[in-house]
Amino acid sequence: MSDEPAAPTDLLTSPLHERHVALGAKFAEFGGWSMPLEYSSGVVKEHTAVREAVGIFDVSHLGKALVSGPGAAAYVNATLSNDLGRIAPGKAQYTLCCDDATGGIVDDLIVYLHDDERVLLVPNAANTVEVVRRLAAQAPDGVTVTNQHRDHVVLAVQGPKSDEVLDAVGLPTGHDYMSFAEAVPPEERGHGSTVVVCRTGYTGERGYELIAPNAVAVPLWDALVAAGEEHGMLACGLGSRDTLRTEMGYPLHGQDISLEVTPNQARLGWAVGWGKEAFWGREVLLAERERGPERVLRGLIAVGRGIPRPGMSVSLAPDVPLCEITSGTFSPTLRKGIGLALVPSFVNAEAEVGVDVRGRREIFQLVKPPFVDPSVREA
Repeated sequence: MSDEPAAPTDLLTSPLHERHVALGAKFAEFGGWSMPLEYSSGVVKEHTAVREAVGIFDVSHLGKALVSGPGAAAYVNATLSNDLGRIAPGKAQYTLCCDDATGGIVDDLIVYLHDDERVLLVPNAANTVEVVRRLAAQAPDGVTVTNQHRDHVVLAVQGPKSDEVLDAVGLPTGHDYMSFAEAVPPEERGHGSTVVVCRTGYTGERGYELIAPNAVAVPLWDALVAAGEEHGMLACGLGSRDTLRTEMGYPLHGQDISLEVTPNQARLGWAVGWGKEAFWGREVLLAERERGPERVLRGLIAVGRGIPRPGMSVSLAPDVPLCEITSGTFSPTLRKGIGLALVPSFVNAEAEVGVDVRGRREIFQLVKPPFVDPSVREA
C-alpha cells in the first residue's frame, strides 16, 4: 500500500500531489481521488497542446490489479469480454467486465498480457474494488487477484511529440499500438524499479501510458516535464482529458456506459470475443445482438452554437422526447458543441434532433464518432 497522506477531505491523492499544487492545479474528485482538473494554462490550451504537440497527465487514480498464477490468462479470458487469444504476450487489449445476468457493463478496462501466468488490469478508479471482487470470487485454485490500486503511479504522455519526450529520458518508443515494453528509467538503473511503457491512451493522439512504482513517481515526472519543455509540453488535467476523449467518441463509465448499458448498446461489440465459449454475459448479449439493441450510443454535433451537457433532454421533435445527453462539451478542435447520447434505434442514424440547452431547443446532427480524425495508430 502507498503511504501518501489522504487529502483533508479524505480523498486519496497521487504521489505527485505536491507537484500539481506547485503548478497551480485546480482539483476535483474522481472515483474517490483528488486529481488535477486543470492547471493555470486552462482546459483549451491543454487540449490543444495534446492535439498539436504533447501533454502529460497524471492518471494515477486509475485502478491496478494483478491476476497471477497458473492459468491466470485463461481465467481472465473466460470472464472478460474480449478474446485474449487474439494477442500475444507484450500486448495490451481493451476489454469489458460485464454482469453475467444482464450483460450490463461493470467496467471497461485495459488488460496487459505479460504471460500465461501474469495479467495486469487497469480498470476505472471507482470500479476497481468491484472488478477485483468479481474476479476474486470465482478465481480457480492457484489464481490470485491482487488489488494494487495505490501501489503505482500512472502517467500518460500524449501527442505528436510524445516519442521525443520519452526518447529524451531513455524510455522505449516506437513499438506497435497496444503493445508495451518494460524499462528501467535512467535514475533507477541499479535499483531495479521498472516502468511499463505502453502505446495506449484516451485522447486519440499518438502517445504512451507509463505504469511505475510510487517510489519513482516524482523523479519520473520531473524528468518528463524537463524533457518536454522544448516541445511545448503542458501538464494537463482531467478536464482536457474529457474534451479529448469526447472528440474521439470514447465512452466514459458512469456516464455513457454503466451496468444499465450493454456493449451492443454502446457500440462496443468490437471489444467482445463473440466466438469464445465463455465470458460473463455471453448468453444475454448474444440474444440482444441477434434481435438488435433498442438503443445505440450515437454522436451529436451542433448545427448552431449550442453546447450540450450531460442530462440535457434530446427530442426528435419538440413533443417527441428521445433520451438525454450522456456526455457533452465544447470541442476546442471543431469549435462546436458535441455530445453522446443513447438514442433509440428507430431514429435514423443521420437525423437532426433537438437538445434542450437552458430552455432553448438547439438543433444537432446525429453522427458516427469520432468527431475528429484520430492519429493514435500512426507508426
